[in-house]
Amino acid sequence: MTPTTDKPRCGWIADQLMMKYHDEEWGVPLHDDLKLFEYMVLDAFQAGLSWKTVLNKRENFRRALDDFDPVRIADYDEAKYNSLLSDPGIIRNRAKIRATITNAKAFLEVQQQFGTFDNYIWSFVDYKPIINSWKSLADLPAKSPVSESMSKDLVKRGFKFVGSTICYAFMQAAGMINDHVTHCYRYKELGGQHSGIFTSDQ
Repeated sequence: MTPTTDKPRCGWIADQLMMKYHDEEWGVPLHDDLKLFEYMVLDAFQAGLSWKTVLNKRENFRRALDDFDPVRIADYDEAKYNSLLSDPGIIRNRAKIRATITNAKAFLEVQQQFGTFDNYIWSFVDYKPIINSWKSLADLPAKSPVSESMSKDLVKRGFKFVGSTICYAFMQAAGMINDHVTHCYRYKELGGQHSGIFTSDQ
């Protein structure tokens, strides 16, 4: 059941943990490489599942994946892979676990080329959030031309589980898009009805 509070929120909130995530993280422009990688990992695991499922396993993932450290994950061997595959606390999907290790390596290559992953990923939105103005959840798209472009480029760089829909969800989470509905109290707090108030160095 959706929590009842005195503040208007987006309608996808299903429990207190999701409400905390909505209020404190979702849609906030994010420029920390380690957090950006964490969001990439979690969005890949979400494919075909609900965000509630992933969010409720987030701390288990954090424990199992060395705090989402791409340097350590890139070095995972078969023993670690098998350990993850037998861990009941996370989503035990062979392809997604393999993709996490592959993506850690690709992530480090992007960092080396662009200085930071932040410099690379935010270039797709010209280093400022896209401010949308959706009135209801039904209005929200599952993908966009920007997420299509991002997906194609990530695939070229060796990333897995980075389809356009996953990229769009990542952009929403990382604040590259403000997709809070217009009546949600966070919409205006995150730049709704204004544009370009967040930059890549904030």
